[in-house]
Amino acid sequence: MDPLTKYELGAPRQPHCLSAAAPAGKAKLTHPGKAILAGGIAGGIEICITFPTEYVKTQLQLDEKANPPRYKGIVDCVKQTVQSHGVKGLYRGLSSLLYGSIPKAAVRFGVFEFLSNKMRDEDGKLDSTRGLICGLGAGVAEAVVVVCPMETIKVKFIHDQTSANPKYRGFFHGVREIVRTQGLKGTYQGLTATVLKQGSNQAIRFFVMTSLRNWYKGDNPNKSINPLLTGVFGAIAGAASVFGNTPLDVIKTRMQGLEAHKYKNTVDCAIKIMRHEGPAAFYKGTIPRLGRVCLDVAIVFVIYEEVVKVLNMVWKTD
Repeated sequence: MDPLTKYELGAPRQPHCLSAAAPAGKAKLTHPGKAILAGGIAGGIEICITFPTEYVKTQLQLDEKANPPRYKGIVDCVKQTVQSHGVKGLYRGLSSLLYGSIPKAAVRFGVFEFLSNKMRDEDGKLDSTRGLICGLGAGVAEAVVVVCPMETIKVKFIHDQTSANPKYRGFFHGVREIVRTQGLKGTYQGLTATVLKQGSNQAIRFFVMTSLRNWYKGDNPNKSINPLLTGVFGAIAGAASVFGNTPLDVIKTRMQGLEAHKYKNTVDCAIKIMRHEGPAAFYKGTIPRLGRVCLDVAIVFVIYEEVVKVLNMVWKTD
């Protein structure tokens, strides 16, 4: 019998290495449900670790030159806060951010995995450009659903606590007061700036993460990545996003503060900052934000990846 005919009739295939390598060419997909759960857990743990740097960043961004400035810098901001309110003063506003961080990360990773599962090629691989698009979609979704209302409340809380007579007694009291006096739109101040910030944020981060992962994995999309390396990749992605969109973050913070009434809209806010404070004002809080975001993104991606691994063992979705 002709060897080719024998092979076609079902004789044992010779190149065992090819059949064994085939599964490695198909990337495993993460179920959106797992991504939502893992993202929520990662977001909650991360914010408890990094909140003090978020507090300092927000204080410096709200510290306008026209006041004149209350703080000389990062160290002075921390020093004054601890002297006035103790170490726990660095955690003022944590509750409002914690309530938002869990659903924010859940929406982000859930939407990203949903979109990426639709956009991967036949081998299950997601290229950098599609990673950027999926990240953009995830950022816009989290901005509209979670980030804008929660960030507005957080900024109002932190700003309120620096006034002589704080009027918000707690998270729920503050939310009630904001809605009572300003309506639901009071929790959606700076929506345009927030969408621009979050969309560009996640687009940059997921683009960088996707690029670094593809570079590391090479031709084997299922190659495991050490948690430490994931953290390094996450820190690089976080740094890239900071340098890419800090001006948008400054504008967003101003639009959500207690003095947001001074600005007609996002463009007017940007113009007034440039006119009265100069271009350097758009990078206020960059250093504390850089430290927080690098740590933030690194922690979130590491925890997210590890939680997904555990979920894959106990939650079968294939």
